Amino acid sequence: MPDTFPVLFNPNPQKEHMSGESMDRCLAAQAEAIWPEESALIRGYGLDGPVRILDAGCGTGQFATRLRALLPEALITGIDILPERIAALRMDLAHAARHLTFAVGDLFDLKFADASFDCVACRHVLQSIPDPERALGELTRVLKPGGRLHLLAEDYGMLHFHPTHHDLDDFFHTNLRALREKTGVDFESGRHAPVWLGNLGFEAVSVQYVIVDTLRVPRPILREIFLSWRDGYTGLVAEVTGRAPEAVRARFEDMVNCVSHPPGYAVWFVPVVTGIKPSKT
Repeated sequence: MPDTFPVLFNPNPQKEHMSGESMDRCLAAQAEAIWPEESALIRGYGLDGPVRILDAGCGTGQFATRLRALLPEALITGIDILPERIAALRMDLAHAARHLTFAVGDLFDLKFADASFDCVACRHVLQSIPDPERALGELTRVLKPGGRLHLLAEDYGMLHFHPTHHDLDDFFHTNLRALREKTGVDFESGRHAPVWLGNLGFEAVSVQYVIVDTLRVPRPILREIFLSWRDGYTGLVAEVTGRAPEAVRARFEDMVNCVSHPPGYAVWFVPVVTGIKPSKT
């Protein structure tokens, strides 16, 4: 299962729609944009000492390696459904294997015992898979009672751009709604995740927002994110919605141009949803 990446409307968790080169570019840029605020939230969790943390859908390891630097005593396990990713991470990070390990894994069928982890993180995934509540149930199973679930749940109704040539609010609301109907994925997972955690019985559910905008994040980083989206998803959106590829590409170009040049302003509110699994009574 791909993670740490805006895997927009991926209807098949076994299949990638973005080339490896485009994906790596996006993962790196997105981590640069989000981590400064997200890391401050994680510091507030009180994860001290050799706690066990699962990075569920670790992608290229952007989150896991930053987490390792933030929590040097933690024992971090990253899983991803793509074997080639795991092989590359094991090779590149062999020097840190005592605290940072990786395995091939499927979010819907985790090969860990119940209550294995003190904290479970799942980032940039829920909006890309069908039946995210079932995946959350599996993540909850492997979380210890009293442990924390950390979700970075994307929501494409929380992206805004000005000025633009096209109505990008309509682009997201209309086209991505059609994608959801055809693929079963939920591109508004950010606003739905707090309810999902409540349904699973989590306590102290809260939502914080990482604000990714042209005033907080350098424009070249934002440009890289939206260039990657343009290159990776124009064909998919056109295929699923029936829109002309050139019309879809023009909307992505609008995003790129807005974030690239002053006075254009763009903002992406990225929900970080967290909760505590109830302790056994």
